[in-house]
Amino acid sequence: MSDRNNGAITIGGQPLTGGMLWLAAIVLAAANFVAVLDMTIANVSVPSIAGNLGATTSQGTWVITSYAVAEAVTVPLTGWLAARFGAVRVFATAMGLFGVASLLCGLANSLGFLVFARILQGFAGGPLMPLSQTLLLRIFPPRMAPAAVGLWAMTTLIAPVLGPIVGGWICDQYSWHWIFLINIPVAIGCAFAAWNLLKRYELPKLKNPIDTVGLVLLFTWVGALQLMLDEGKNLDWFASGTIVTLAIVAVVGFVAFLIWELHEEHPVVDLRVFRHRGFSMSVLTISLAFAAFFAANVLTPLWLQSFMGYTATQSGKVTAWTGLFALMVAPMAAGLSAKVDPRKLIFGGVFWLGVITMWRTVATTEMSYWDIAMPLMLMGWGLPFFFIPTTGLALASVEPHEMDNAAGLMNFLRTLSGAAAVSMVNTEWENETTRQHAELVGLTDRSGEVLQGLQQSGLTPQAALQTLDHLVTNQSVMLATNNIMTVIAFCFVLAASVIWLAPKPQRVVAPGAGGH
Repeated sequence: MSDRNNGAITIGGQPLTGGMLWLAAIVLAAANFVAVLDMTIANVSVPSIAGNLGATTSQGTWVITSYAVAEAVTVPLTGWLAARFGAVRVFATAMGLFGVASLLCGLANSLGFLVFARILQGFAGGPLMPLSQTLLLRIFPPRMAPAAVGLWAMTTLIAPVLGPIVGGWICDQYSWHWIFLINIPVAIGCAFAAWNLLKRYELPKLKNPIDTVGLVLLFTWVGALQLMLDEGKNLDWFASGTIVTLAIVAVVGFVAFLIWELHEEHPVVDLRVFRHRGFSMSVLTISLAFAAFFAANVLTPLWLQSFMGYTATQSGKVTAWTGLFALMVAPMAAGLSAKVDPRKLIFGGVFWLGVITMWRTVATTEMSYWDIAMPLMLMGWGLPFFFIPTTGLALASVEPHEMDNAAGLMNFLRTLSGAAAVSMVNTEWENETTRQHAELVGLTDRSGEVLQGLQQSGLTPQAALQTLDHLVTNQSVMLATNNIMTVIAFCFVLAASVIWLAPKPQRVVAPGAGGH
């Protein structure tokens, strides 16, 4: 029997209130946090893992790739899984499997076994992100829905930033095994608590037939695309036959998947949700802005560690300012989301991110810690006004029974845009640095006065050349970084403009979202 006390929909029980409601919210947010954290926590640990397991660093990157591919495949399946087996049951089961997979990762004594465990971990982690979101909205009454979205949004934004910091610190202080083992108590606790607290919110299941063809096509094109993005830089992109083959498989598979799912009576991924213009434009804004944010977030520590002399820990402390300031502003953004046209908040937040990123295009190699940290702090002010209302607007634009599917698609496209941005930034940064270096070499010290001055200071001709080349390289990297930041700034401005294509929302996200 359904109970709508306080606006929450429950089956066979009273809705949670007070402390129990917020305990459930913390459980759901923690689950989302560890799932997103594990996307980046192993990034700085690859050399340690590869060395310990007797593999090359290139082989070690499969620890990251395997998780990303498995997760990318299961995220869009969330709506179908929730409809067939129940959102709460799928969430609790996935959380438990995530803990088991984390244990296997921590006990791995070979690269092959570790990759297998990471695939299992990715499969389990995929549904956690969208389901934690829709279950939060299901248990909170309407007036508190923006606060629920805000809590979820902050874990999604902060976890990727903290991942490399936490991973690097654990590897330095203990061993790489612990970056996976720390998940176990969180996973077990969240699985147990989620089932006991949330099973009253389980909704009737739909026993639709399994769309086997759609499932195979999804695995094929998403897997091929993710592998292409992850391995493109290592294999020199389309100069490699492997990358060309993966690209063809991804394109053909995607077109076949699109045609099949739009004509299938019971699709594994219901693409008809994109008929809602508010959802489509919100997702496009999220994808563009998140790609830009992720690109800047990846480029900053690369620049700091490679050419500014920062350690992994020091660069982590600089980038952490963004998350800290975002947390401070999040309650305000959540409160305003319930009172103000979300399109205004989204435009202001994303445009602000573009302005601050444009400020970062005049960076120099002489910048101090606080010169670098200041714009990162100010970026934190804009993030909540981008992510919280955009997520709310997207889910408010679809029918209640489409919520789980919509959340899965939104998280899938956000994750995919972030992966594509990382691949493109890594490649373009190196290419732009090479171009700038070639140009500066032709302009630097044509008269030879600088080289003569270095030699007169006591350096050998070889040392003088190396010193001059070091100076040119540093300036080349700085120019390349600033140029890419310019492109990122324009991406933010474009994303801010897109949101005005969404219609003015007629309602806010209501609990019970995700019902079938």
